[in-house]
Amino acid sequence: MNNKTYNFSGKTVLITGGTRGIGKGIAELFLSAGATVVVCGRNQPPLLPSVDDREALFCQCDVRDPESSQQLIDFCQSQTNRLDILINNAGGSPEVAAEQASPRFIQSIIALNLTAPAVLSQQAHAAMTESEGEGVIINIASVSAIRPSPGTAVYGAAKAGLVNLTRSLAQEWAPAVRVNVIIAGLARTEAAAEHYGGEAGIQKIEQRMPMQRMATPGDIARACCYLASDDAAYVSGATLEVHGGGEPPSFLSLQND
Repeated sequence: MNNKTYNFSGKTVLITGGTRGIGKGIAELFLSAGATVVVCGRNQPPLLPSVDDREALFCQCDVRDPESSQQLIDFCQSQTNRLDILINNAGGSPEVAAEQASPRFIQSIIALNLTAPAVLSQQAHAAMTESEGEGVIINIASVSAIRPSPGTAVYGAAKAGLVNLTRSLAQEWAPAVRVNVIIAGLARTEAAAEHYGGEAGIQKIEQRMPMQRMATPGDIARACCYLASDDAAYVSGATLEVHGGGEPPSFLSLQND
């Protein structure tokens, strides 16, 4: 992925869940734009995001643990003495029927998708306000936040909470730190085939979508670059929907069946 539009040289970007899927795509685009990129995960992957001769830095971290996430912030500052951009991308949930979700499962999904971004944003805010210039936080939510999410009800609720958190932090932390959220649509990642019923399932879904395709990691990455750039200097508390027009209502497909 190549970024010929934006220049983030001299900026430090932290991307949670940046070793695969959408997060990896975001990391590669910021690398191509000259940023120092830090990614994290519970385990180091065999290959880190890289562009040409530039590679992301890795810090082992469980973002659900506040002590671990503070160590992640400290790692960023130890590498470049600054933190400019945080992208809260880590998240997800397996499918579980709502009536079968245990209290422990509910707590773990909320911890990953809402509590962790909230705590990490607090920690990043403290680091950003020590640096010269403006800080930027971008939260990656999901279409599950704005429509029913059967099978992943707690995940959808947590992502909806992330949208509201974004709007509140944008007001509390302006003008020092801008905070925005991206509503990511269905995406083609390495996990898509397993999640959507294989390639045949993906093709059926894409045929019914307005843009005739799912999002790519690059689609989300370019939105992140815009929100992190000076072009978005007056954009804060915004919800940017990157879903290709959204999912058609189910009654339309029922009519045609």
